[in-house]
Amino acid sequence: MVKRNKIMIALMAVSLFGGLLAGCSSSPGSSNQEGSNAASQAASKEERTLKIMTGVIGGKTPEENTQFEQEIERLTGIKVTMNKPAADYDQKLLAAIASGEKFDLLQISKEKMSTFVEQGILTPLTDQVNNSKVLSDPNVIPANEWEQVKTKDGQIYGVFTKYQGGTMPIVRKDWLDELNLPEPATLDDYYNILKAFTEQDPDGNGKKDTYGLSTAGMYELQGFFSAAGLKQRYVETADGKLDVPYSTDAAIPVYEWLNKLFEEGILDPNFTTNDTGKMRDLFLTDRVGMITYWDAWVGMLNNTRHEQDPNTKFEAKGLPGAADANGNHMLRRGDPDVWVIPVNAEHPKTAIEFIEWWHSEEGITLGSLGIKDVDYTVDNGKYELTQTGKEHASDHGVPFWYNRNVEPPFGKLPGVQEAQDLVDQYASLELTPPNWANAEKIINEYSFKAIMGEMPAADAVKKMREELKAGGLID
Repeated sequence: MVKRNKIMIALMAVSLFGGLLAGCSSSPGSSNQEGSNAASQAASKEERTLKIMTGVIGGKTPEENTQFEQEIERLTGIKVTMNKPAADYDQKLLAAIASGEKFDLLQISKEKMSTFVEQGILTPLTDQVNNSKVLSDPNVIPANEWEQVKTKDGQIYGVFTKYQGGTMPIVRKDWLDELNLPEPATLDDYYNILKAFTEQDPDGNGKKDTYGLSTAGMYELQGFFSAAGLKQRYVETADGKLDVPYSTDAAIPVYEWLNKLFEEGILDPNFTTNDTGKMRDLFLTDRVGMITYWDAWVGMLNNTRHEQDPNTKFEAKGLPGAADANGNHMLRRGDPDVWVIPVNAEHPKTAIEFIEWWHSEEGITLGSLGIKDVDYTVDNGKYELTQTGKEHASDHGVPFWYNRNVEPPFGKLPGVQEAQDLVDQYASLELTPPNWANAEKIINEYSFKAIMGEMPAADAVKKMREELKAGGLID
């Protein structure tokens, strides 16, 4: 069955990318060369116009997205058409590509980039990066950060869209204070406070209507698997083999702990179907005391509630996750989002020009504060956020950036610096091979069964490991 599924996935991939691959060699190496040649030929005669598809970069509404396009043209002289779907970005990106639609720039994750590189549909950018005074400047992008996006042969296919932070448990600190509870350190500590959030009416409304923990599926549980010293996704073992720590026997106690939360009504029962928006909404509306999410969102959650009610006691705070037996913590630093240029881009030279500008002060200001006179105003060099800008929390795709020459005009939102300090101290990058999506389906299936009590955790781990092995997804 696994073999059959692999064949079907391969056929689907060929079908999806058929339009984009038309005219390109089936060999990634030769495709890349042809892509470079095509880009070089196009560069000499292209117009300064771009067609971009993005997930989070742009305006917060369709109307503001149009203003975002106009602001880019005002600042750069480049005419931009920006496709920014409201939801289901990856699916709509693949559908657009499969339909033969051409783009000059795509904003995608490193994971998606790895898949597209294997398909041979991205233009290598190594020479452009190395020859760029902007992109090769370590004050703009630190030299060691490029290792994140290099392929095994040392090529660069994607340029960072922003500085990517990390994930962690985020707690309602005001609920801890309300119930006179200490911040948790061990997995037992976490259980005790999550149970109290469920049973001791932390919001004071006289109803038992709160959960201790909500997640979006298995999204960002690294802070709990930290208790067993287990890294999310893949690791390379001492003998050079690829393994998934969540599929090992060491993970069984963590699944049993999560099952205990589920059986006792402490874990949000909709965790398997939640998207991250639903998870955040529960946190913002006093329905849950802890979620697992990004450091940047500590500040945005605080900003959102305080914009709604300046007198609220609401306080989101990042936590370092559960310590292991040696007192060590393990958090996750996320894969970066990158700009990539498809091999069939019609304006590759302009795309590189835009990427360089995106890392300038003007580009960073647009990606963070937003649009001048919509999200912010400037008077004699003094910046001031409009009400719209305050609601948008200085995030139009770039809440944080690499460029050390650009200082944020308003500082960081409440709680962010402390959360980033935890990431700096405890987080490390993940190993995400191109076949991660196939492995993730198996991991999620049996993790959910273990957490929801449909299988004993030991049996679920055993089956998970057997299927990963049979699918050639672990060595």
